[in-house]
Formats: sequence, structure tokens, C-alpha cells
Amino acid sequence: MSGLGRFLEFSVLAPEILDSLGYYKMLGFSEQTIGDTWSHKYAVLSDGVLCIGLHDREFDSPSISFVQQDLGKHARAMSDHGFDFTVMHLDEDVFNELGLSDRDGNRITMLEARTFSNTDEYGNDSVLGTWFELSLPVRDTVRSARFWGSVAPTVLRIREEPTTHMRFDVGGAPVGLSESIALEQASLCFKCPDKDALMAFITRHDLPHKKYPGYEGAFVALTAPEGTKLYAFEEDFLGESIVVDEDVDPDEFPT
Repeated sequence: MSGLGRFLEFSVLAPEILDSLGYYKMLGFSEQTIGDTWSHKYAVLSDGVLCIGLHDREFDSPSISFVQQDLGKHARAMSDHGFDFTVMHLDEDVFNELGLSDRDGNRITMLEARTFSNTDEYGNDSVLGTWFELSLPVRDTVRSARFWGSVAPTVLRIREEPTTHMRFDVGGAPVGLSESIALEQASLCFKCPDKDALMAFITRHDLPHKKYPGYEGAFVALTAPEGTKLYAFEEDFLGESIVVDEDVDPDEFPT
């Protein structure tokens, strides 16, 4: 588990939550059973691995959300190590929540407990295929890696050319740091086993999309109703899975 906790969901602002809910269900995601934690409208969709949280409330969206017990203790420890929190709700009478950003403004949320239950432990891939990365836009991958390496020391993949790209295991979530100018926002990447079937599906349902959007060889990018970018690839653009290092020291990354 990372210092941030266990990955819970990719949280997004969804003003038209029913439109977003129907969209992901059409793609093959399953709706999960939510608790009564949030007072705003809230829904969660999952393919068995990736969970997308739809929130009908104003917040810095999107955010990668994690579950970490004893948030007060972690907040003190992280503050002592130089982390700055933009959201800090810590009290016995409220649902505890912390919010912070990485060096490039990518949002992170830490919660004291889960906010939904998985209705299908195993699940199935959506029509998009298998989720393999949550890509974050960064100005300098190596510099950004100093932040992510301090909270998630397991590096899954590294590529140096043509642009530096690093993928970390962050509490069970494969988080990639990308310098690509084609990546404008935090986005979800999928390995699709049947390109022709997906393109036929997109055409049949008249889904907003862009062919060959320029990001790492993706053959299509879809845009969900709330604005989330979903990239589909024929293969993982970093190649086959290998173990890079199980215990990376963030001090090894230059400033």
C-alpha cells in the first residue's frame, strides 16, 4: 500500500450525473452500491478493477481518491515531510478527508473509509478493454517522480525516449507521468482486444470521439459526458509488464 492509502476511485465532477451514469453503463461498466457518506448525488461505476466516482458537487476535478485509515496521524506525518493540504476535514463528528496536489496540480483525495461496496468482485472488461493506466500530464517527469516516488516507491515501468514516461503502483492504481503535449488532462487508458468492434460500437451509438488523437499511439479517444478522456490502444504503449524496482528511493531522482 502506498503512503496515500488504497486506491478507491477516479473521482470526477458530473453535473449531469444521469447522463454520465448511462454512458458508462452503456460501455459495460457496472453500477456499484454506494453508502450514505455523501449528501450530494453520487454514483460509482466499475469494470472490476477501475472504479469511476461521479460526484454532483463542486470540487477540483478530477481527483485520484484513496482510502487511508487514521487520517489525522497521516496528515501530521505528511505535513512534517513538507506536504501541503488544500482540504483538511479532521474531526470526530465529520467524515475525515484530506486533499492535496502534486507538483503539476493533479489532485489527490484521501478518505478515512470506503464510500461504496463492490457488487461484483471480479467484474468484466468494458467494451474499451482492460484498464492499464491513469495518465497524468506533467511538465517534467523526473521532477514529478520525486513527489510520486515519496508516496509510492514501486515503479512499474520507465521509458526514456521519445519522451520520459514513468508508471507507479499507487495503492493499486497504475499511475503514469507523461510529458506528452497531446495529454491535456488526467485520463484513463485501456488496452482494447478488438479495435474494429470498438469502432463499430462508437459509430452505432454515435459517441463523441477522435481518431488517432496523438497520445502515445492511441487509435481513438472518447469523451464522456462530464469530460473524462478515455483512450483506447491496441497494446500497452510501454510494452509488456516487467518489474523495474520494488523499492525506489525518491532521492535518486534529480531535482
